[in-house]
Amino acid sequence: MDAATLGAIGTIVVGLAAAGAALIGHRGANAASQSGAVLGGYSTLVDNLQEERNALQVKLAEAERLLAAAYAELASERANKAALQGEIATLTAEIDRLRRRINELGGQPT
Repeated sequence: MDAATLGAIGTIVVGLAAAGAALIGHRGANAASQSGAVLGGYSTLVDNLQEERNALQVKLAEAERLLAAAYAELASERANKAALQGEIATLTAEIDRLRRRINELGGQPT
C-alpha cells in the first residue's frame, strides 16, 4: 500500500475512534444528567413532603386547641346545668313547703 492509502485508512480509523469516544461520552453525560434530574426530583419531593407535614402539624395543633375549648365549654355547660338542677330542686322544695304552710293556715294553695 502506498502512503496515501495508509493515510486515508488512518484517517478513517481515527474518525471512527473519535466517533466511538464521542458516543461513549454522550451516554455518560446523559447518565449524569438523568442522575442529577433524579436527585433534584427527590430533593423537591422531600421538600414538598416536609412542607405538607408542617402544614398538617399546624392543622393538628389547631384541631387539638379547638377540641380542648369544646371540652371546656361542655364542662362549663354541665356545671351550669348542675347548678340549675340544684336551683330547681330548691325552688320545688320551697313551693311544696309554702303550699303545706298555706294548708295549715286554712287556705287553698293555688
